[in-house]
Formats: sequence, C-alpha cells, structure tokens
Amino acid sequence: MTTIYLIRHAEAEGNLYRIAQGQGNSNLTERGWRQVQALERRFRDIPIDAVYASDLYRTCATASAVYKSKGLPLNRRTDLREIGVGCWEHQTWGEICRTHPQEMEHFSHKPSLWSVDGGESPSVVLERVRRAVTEIAAENEGRTVAVFSHGYAIRLLLGALEGCALDDLDKTPTGDNTAVSCLAWEDGKLRVVFRDDTAHLKTPEFLAEEKGFKRAHALEPGLWFRPPVTVEEQAVFAELAGDLWVESGEKRAFSRETLLSDAAGRTTLLGYLRETPVGLVQLEPDAGRITYLYIKEERRKQGFGAQLIGQAVQHTRAAGGSALRAAVRPGSAAQQFLAEYGFHPTETAADGRTVMEKDIAFDPEFL
Repeated sequence: MTTIYLIRHAEAEGNLYRIAQGQGNSNLTERGWRQVQALERRFRDIPIDAVYASDLYRTCATASAVYKSKGLPLNRRTDLREIGVGCWEHQTWGEICRTHPQEMEHFSHKPSLWSVDGGESPSVVLERVRRAVTEIAAENEGRTVAVFSHGYAIRLLLGALEGCALDDLDKTPTGDNTAVSCLAWEDGKLRVVFRDDTAHLKTPEFLAEEKGFKRAHALEPGLWFRPPVTVEEQAVFAELAGDLWVESGEKRAFSRETLLSDAAGRTTLLGYLRETPVGLVQLEPDAGRITYLYIKEERRKQGFGAQLIGQAVQHTRAAGGSALRAAVRPGSAAQQFLAEYGFHPTETAADGRTVMEKDIAFDPEFL
C-alpha cells in the first residue's frame, strides 16, 4: 500500500488579498509562513519517502516544510497545478462577482457549466490531478509520499473519490490552507483515509501568534477597485483623503485641488464593496511608496484593509518594485495595522514619522 499525504498550500497573497490566483504565482503571507512552520512540526516524526508539488510558487514554498527538514528533493509537476481561471487571473473576487455573477455561480455550484475566456474546464482539472496522483502512487509502491497542491484542485479530487458528482461540488468542503488529507493506494485504487485536517493549526504554539483580525473564507467576495475619474469619484476620493488627514492628526489644511492634481500623477484607487466606496489606496510614481491607505471606520476589522495592501503589492510588482514603504506616526494605529501585515520599521523620516517597509520579492528557490 502507498500512503499519500495530500496537502493544500499555506495562506498566499491571493487568499488574503481576495485576488484570483489560478495558475499565477503568489507569495506566502506572514501567516502562511507560520503555517509552514506548523506543518513542519506536524510531520517531524512522520517518515516521508518523497515530496511532490505543483510548480507554482506557493506550493513549492509550502512543500519546504517537509522536503527541507527531511533532506529530500522536491519533484515539481505542472499537472498538480490549480485550475486555470483564464481572464479572471489577478482580478479581485469582488470584481469577478460584480462583472461575472452567473459564471461565479457556476464556478462555485455548477462546475460543468463554468466557462470563461482562457479558463480550464473543472472536469479536465479533475482528470489531470487524479492522473498525477495515481502516477505518483504507482511509482512509489509501498512508500509514503507528500503531495502539495491547491484548494479547488484538491476539492475536486477528494469529492470524486468520495463519490460526489462534479455538479455536487458544493456538497464537499474546501480545506483550509495547509489542510492535510490522507489517501491510500491499494490494488490499483485510491481511497480517502481522512481529509482536510488542520490539527497542526490548533496547537497552543500556533494559536499563540494568531491575530484577531478577520480572514475571508473560500470564495467570499471582497472589494473591487477603480481610479477616481468622474467628478463624483473625485469627490469621494477627496472626502476619504480628508477623513484620513483628520484622523491622522494633521494640523495643516489641505487643498482639494492639490489632492486631485497629485492623484493624477500617482496610482490612485478607490475600493468598493459592491457599489459603495469604503476605502482608498494611493502609490507614488516611485514604485512601492504608499501615500494613502484608508478604510472607513465602520468597515474596519473586516479584512478590507488587507485588500488595499494587495492592490499596492500588485501595482508595485508590475512596476518592477520589490518592497512597499509607508511613513506613519510612531505608536499609531496605522503602524500597528501595517505591522500585522508584514511591515517593519526601517528608519525615521525627517518629519519624525516612522518609515515601515514590507518585502514583496519572490525567493528564487521556489520559482
């Protein structure tokens, strides 16, 4: 008998920032790396003979919990990848739900009907993942292997192995990040021993560092973004920016005209929850410098602030940047918020504010 531990990757940027990752590369979050450490502790005393992962960054990075600690090579396979989501790639789930509501309904509940430009059929994904895991099992007869893949792909496979029809996918759960499932390969067949176990994320050691802020689940939609172009949108931007100045204790008056003039030369995005503006993010032309990051008070502690950071990450990477920077008042709520999402103090600015920085570069080892 071959034993296969089938493991979902750790929390990645797309999970936190509510962006469709598909087959694009996405870095692990700070929480994701803590999950990797928890996974390493879980497998410390479990013998593993071989490690496989999809060739995407987030799975290879997660697999380091096992292959590095056990001194094994990592076998990368493209057929273990997540479903390709075509034109949805890199869009926010909020935007997708707004512009493709019917397709989103199919993606979640009727996979056989789902189709978007450049997308991969769920039935094709199921067959390629099933074939990949079967080949791995057959090649490792009598051994124990770890296989790292993705949430939607794993859900399709586990559901099928448990007798769930493709269009009954909503009746089978999506495992959390780093959820561990166990398959047995015997007499040429795969069967599920257990699935979606996250006991390693419930230990006192892991929970001691958990934060209290909200995490979105599965395909929960979030914000969508657009620049303030119309007169109405510019008025919203000026209002939100004005709120930020008042809240941050700025004493000097600000000019609406100056705000709008500056915005024209910067990456400025309003964040909308459905059709209601709830926040903004603005970046200097110098890649990675955040000038505004704001969520309305009544929408805080709901996971939306992280989505603003996600937009900053995407735009900064596209401009060739490898770090985000922001200057905040020492000891402020803004400094605490940024620290929760991986920003670290680096220097004191001339005006006394603390410069916080977040590394967003990919580690070449996992590319």
